[in-house]
Amino acid sequence: MNAAGPASRRPGFPGGTAVSGLSVYRQAAPDGLCGGSPHVHLACTESYLVVGGEGELHTLTATGALRTPLRAGTVAWFGPGTIHRAVNRDGALRAVVLMDNSGLPEAGDAVLTFPPEILADPEAYQDAATARDEAQALRRRDLAVTGYLRLAEAVAAGEHAVLEEFYRAATALRADRFEAWEAVWRDGALAAAQRTAGHLAALREGRIEHLLGAGLGVEASGAPEARAFGMCGRLDRYTLEVP
Repeated sequence: MNAAGPASRRPGFPGGTAVSGLSVYRQAAPDGLCGGSPHVHLACTESYLVVGGEGELHTLTATGALRTPLRAGTVAWFGPGTIHRAVNRDGALRAVVLMDNSGLPEAGDAVLTFPPEILADPEAYQDAATARDEAQALRRRDLAVTGYLRLAEAVAAGEHAVLEEFYRAATALRADRFEAWEAVWRDGALAAAQRTAGHLAALREGRIEHLLGAGLGVEASGAPEARAFGMCGRLDRYTLEVP
């Protein structure tokens, strides 16, 4: 293409989703299992593509608790309401995390399974959920595991009202963010679907403008020492802007 041709443009990341790299925590929690902080997403689906190591995905819903083996090549995904926890069995569990809505699960749509008295107090929750270093991340994880074990015990005993109370508390805790989340969805996943609709309409009409303006998107994560302290482990984050 010469200089007078159409300018290329960076495409949106597929489906208005997002990706990060996860190295699951190796330290033991209060129940003796090594791994991450149990938490739930209220509006988004998340997926693990395991790329190394071995472990388990522990999930809890109204139908009960499950333990799903994780090993290289496993793809596991879970929707809103699925309380989940990654367990690192060999100290080397790593996954690529794929997320709905431009990475919203790591940017607000998550509530940790802290005990009820913390969930009921936004300031106490924020204080307990803040993790600026590994020690704080592990304290956060241990507190979430404590609450998770209580929830799992209640569900196993048929006391589903306890789980309902957790969902209601989590919803109340994040109620002031729903409008912002809707904007993320509108500018990301919805816009991606609308772009595809436009491309299909153009192709049916024989128009190729979007093909002439094709481009490439490339991102690299930061240095290993800059990895964020995520809920389930250290995170390699990628900046995938909406075009």
